[in-house]
Amino acid sequence: MTRGTTAPNRLRRVDRWIAATQAGPLRSRARPLAVDLGYGASPVTTVEFYTRLRAVAPRLEVVGIEIEPDRVAAGQALMAGHEGLSFRRGGFELPVDRPPVLVRAFNVLRQYDEAAAWRAWDGLCGRLAPGGVLVEGTCDEIGRRAVWVALRDGAPRTITFAARLASLGKPSDLAERLPKTLIHRNVPGERVHALLADFDRCWATAAPQSVFGPRARWIEAVALLSRTQPVITRPPYGGRARWRLGEVTLPWSAVAPASPPPPG
Repeated sequence: MTRGTTAPNRLRRVDRWIAATQAGPLRSRARPLAVDLGYGASPVTTVEFYTRLRAVAPRLEVVGIEIEPDRVAAGQALMAGHEGLSFRRGGFELPVDRPPVLVRAFNVLRQYDEAAAWRAWDGLCGRLAPGGVLVEGTCDEIGRRAVWVALRDGAPRTITFAARLASLGKPSDLAERLPKTLIHRNVPGERVHALLADFDRCWATAAPQSVFGPRARWIEAVALLSRTQPVITRPPYGGRARWRLGEVTLPWSAVAPASPPPPG
């Protein structure tokens, strides 16, 4: 069991991204199911997850899963008036009646080592419906900085960096929120280190745009970064509409470890 620290709107950035980019899987079945794994001490972020995703997939059912019985009970107390929302006790085995089309697992792998995190990815991907998506990542305590990976067909496909730009010193400040599979790879010789170093240089070059606000500076920095890194520049994953939200998404190849994961 984790500490379960959470707060309202802590996961709004990743929810907004999921709603914009994963509508296909969320609408792909007659009874699509999404799982919020390890929602923490309060079920508020699961209720928000349900509300935001049902706006783009009205038939979607959402199950919040936690290992602590009191946390499950707190969620069940909020189910009234939320058709298609439920809470169950469990963990990575995903105690649901059918494979989910999407699993959100946020801030649940921080206490794992790198090898265990890779195994968790493999196990969760193996429980998805065909074409399903696992979104795994971390954020700070109030959701101002976050990094997440989207996995499909058993492999990581994209990585997204997101921040409240008014409080961001430089892009590499997001390194502390890298997923467990990458956080110890932020060293010279690894792609993620090179990416963040490039991003910091672009951020510095874009400093004159600060007179128009941090959003303008971020957009310019991302545009500059796209000249040397494979930034996704087209909707739904990229382009100014997403960058102005303080996001940037790249293919996993931009950060993939230079050496194989450690043996588990």
